[in-house]
Amino acid sequence: MAGALLDGGFTDEAPRPGQHTWAHRLVRWLCIAVSLGFLAAVLLAPLATVFVMAFAHGLPAYFHSLVDPDTVAAIRLTLITALVVVPLNTLFGLAAAWAIAKFEFRGKSMLITLIDLPLAISPVISGMIFVLLFGLHGWFGMWLREHDLSIVFALPGIMLATMFVTFPYVARELIPLMQQLGNDEEEAAITLGAGGWLTFFRVTLPKVRWGLVYGMVLCNARAMGEFGAVSVVSGHIRGLTNTMPLQIEILYNEYNFVGAFAVASLLTLLAVLTLAIKTLVERAGYRRR
Repeated sequence: MAGALLDGGFTDEAPRPGQHTWAHRLVRWLCIAVSLGFLAAVLLAPLATVFVMAFAHGLPAYFHSLVDPDTVAAIRLTLITALVVVPLNTLFGLAAAWAIAKFEFRGKSMLITLIDLPLAISPVISGMIFVLLFGLHGWFGMWLREHDLSIVFALPGIMLATMFVTFPYVARELIPLMQQLGNDEEEAAITLGAGGWLTFFRVTLPKVRWGLVYGMVLCNARAMGEFGAVSVVSGHIRGLTNTMPLQIEILYNEYNFVGAFAVASLLTLLAVLTLAIKTLVERAGYRRR
């Protein structure tokens, strides 16, 4: 129907494929304007405010806030937690994804549900679980006290809480990827005499390496920025159990806005670095497909 409809009385030609009318262009630019306006309001404006407030009293005040002993301890604790949690969650994610994608076993659906559980539970509730388990009046509290062990209000509790809220990221990135790739190459390798570990490291792992790195990046970003669960189990002990998000809250509540926004700007820069790594991983993975 390239021409007019004679009986209907329409004389205008129908738009050819690929031809955009003024209404199409208006809708397109309207959608772009709404998207940019939304991003500017909820993302760019808050980020700009962080850096404006951080440098409000100049560079000397900014760097003086970052070298404060309590702030340095919070930065160190955040990095240590991420360095421990991300590798452990990576090992778990690899094992869980390989088991779910490559094998059939009883309880498989339950395992998938448990992996998704931290995504559905509030981080505050996650922290309370560890307090109920390892707190002084918790299930294992008296035993830990008798053996002079501390989990809650100490580094182990912070790591456990962070690990709990971040362990789905690597597994959830790898499971659909491994399922999509199938088992043909692994079965061929086993047929040719390769063992299980050799098949995993020489066949499976190279195929999912970019998805693995992507999941690690997401896990690291969440680990460094986690607030709710860590806030419950940390005890807010300055210089000992405060991570960067908790240090920001304390400084802000004390009306030390320059210090609070200085730490927030550093955390933002770490997030931007993580986002840049994520983008590079996505491009590298796309080029190799």
